[in-house]
Amino acid sequence: MSTYRVVNPATGETGQEYPTATDGELRDALALADDAQRAWAARPAAERAAVLRRVADLYEERKDELAAIITREMGKPVKQALGELRTVVSIYRYYADRGEGFLEAEELDVASGGRAVIRKEAVGTLLGIMPWNFPYYQVARFAAPNLMLGNAVLLKHAPQCPESALAMERLFLDAGLPKGAYVNIFATNEQIETLIGDDRIHGVSLTGSERAGAAVAEIAGRNLKKVVLELGGSDPYLILGASNMEQVVKNALVGRMGNAGQACNAAKRIIALDEHYEGFSTAFTDAVRGITVGDPTDPDTFMGPLSSEKAVETLDEQVQDAISKGATVLAGGKRIDRPGAWYEPTVLAGITPEMRAYKEELFGPVALLFKVGSEEEAVDFANNSPYGLSASIQTDDDAQAERVAQRLQTGMVFVGAPSGTAAELPFGGVKRSGFGRELGRFGMEEFANHKLVRLVR
Repeated sequence: MSTYRVVNPATGETGQEYPTATDGELRDALALADDAQRAWAARPAAERAAVLRRVADLYEERKDELAAIITREMGKPVKQALGELRTVVSIYRYYADRGEGFLEAEELDVASGGRAVIRKEAVGTLLGIMPWNFPYYQVARFAAPNLMLGNAVLLKHAPQCPESALAMERLFLDAGLPKGAYVNIFATNEQIETLIGDDRIHGVSLTGSERAGAAVAEIAGRNLKKVVLELGGSDPYLILGASNMEQVVKNALVGRMGNAGQACNAAKRIIALDEHYEGFSTAFTDAVRGITVGDPTDPDTFMGPLSSEKAVETLDEQVQDAISKGATVLAGGKRIDRPGAWYEPTVLAGITPEMRAYKEELFGPVALLFKVGSEEEAVDFANNSPYGLSASIQTDDDAQAERVAQRLQTGMVFVGAPSGTAAELPFGGVKRSGFGRELGRFGMEEFANHKLVRLVR
């Protein structure tokens, strides 16, 4: 049985299955991409930009159809699915509008005379390994800058997202991308290892679990291939000032419970100063209890199911471990008894180091509340994590925000808002959250050949 199939998490029903690629089909796909890449890179940058602009247009034109697919595949409420697609459109337009400028040669100041420039050129065909939680957005932030640069893309999507994977491949072809410049592959993990070892693959980008990242990095390192890894996090949400508690609560609710809590940069650890803890805890818990978990196809639904039965099982094991060891349940705390992958929006307090929840990433609608006595303690607690993706600071004091932001061991810091994303903002983390950056100007730097051209006269 193929692992590429649609299982609707709202109902538990299995839909269409798709065959895994044969080894021969993968060899053909790689050969096709290798040939297409050279021709694609040889095109003027303006032509590549025009294709990306058309990609953006097609995403916008097909948004309702595309949103319905991922609601069916991974349970994303349709309103949030449409929001994801708006972000995708902005990413492709961003690189279509600015990509040529990012590719301009950089003149160097040469002390010994003559001229020297850095030219940014494509490196070749890249392999992308993408997750299910943002099926279109994750691909866009990898594919858009690299296609603009002139690289080709082989894309292995999550096994539960075959329909969105095929829809994206079709969209690229319809937009005028040459056949082979973007190729979807339904590959196994063993086949991926073989692909990474092939000399025609020049880099790998993975967004996924820490375990998957370590495995891919090991294979890539053995084959001297560059990797970009985004491996999730346990992001802190620091409440250091709260003159507008209503907004602080709203930011926390969106930051933790959006996409049913299934975001790498969700506000997983909420850390509040003593003087703000009780007010926040009461208001936030009331807000979480007020969430109605419902049909993801309903435009009014904020939270639908988790992505799969396995996701529910893993999350519930972590929650029950915490409860059995003394955690306080302020809201939720168990799965919802109905067909499909449903879990109650949950708030836990009293989390201690012996609990799995203290150090593991909880990938679902579970918020952990912590009370601290000072700014210093808040920063130390936030940094006491193997992860370092992003952080959010809630404070009325700009000087405090600047001071704390400098000390946080994360790749991104957001002040006065939950952690987020935008086409122009570089995305990535440190420590076990991975390395490398996507989006913004930096998104075109990771898999570029920064070629030095030295002219001596």
